[in-house]
Amino acid sequence: MKSKIMYIENKSYGHHGPAWIGFVEFSKSGQTVYFNGKALKKLKNPGISGNHFDIETGKEYWVSGVKKNGQDRHQFGGGKIMIDIDSIEDYLKLVDFNIIDEKNFTKIEFSKTDKNRFNEIENIEVEYKNESRSASYWDNNKRKLILD
Repeated sequence: MKSKIMYIENKSYGHHGPAWIGFVEFSKSGQTVYFNGKALKKLKNPGISGNHFDIETGKEYWVSGVKKNGQDRHQFGGGKIMIDIDSIEDYLKLVDFNIIDEKNFTKIEFSKTDKNRFNEIENIEVEYKNESRSASYWDNNKRKLILD
């Protein structure tokens, strides 16, 4: 599995949600991104703000490469970006600046991701509901899922 530095933002809070920069791993198919204890699966029909969803919670995330100018947040967004300390050296090689400004970034340590746990979640037989709003979230095929 190839690792790459990416920008990830939780879009359930609009443009001000928690955001991270750091190394991610991709599934063999490239459809799932693993980072910091999460598994984000690519949406077949991305929404306005998200292009992936958390397979545990259904929350939408924006996942993209990092921008050279460091302006990864949406122009109307804000908040510090959490950056994985293990990726800082490589990140600084990708961008047009050479220090991590603590006004814009919080240094953290990403937790390991147990990919086997997510494989089990994705391979569970899923029950489907009708189109009602009471189900927990849409799956990749626009069906709502029932979560335990």
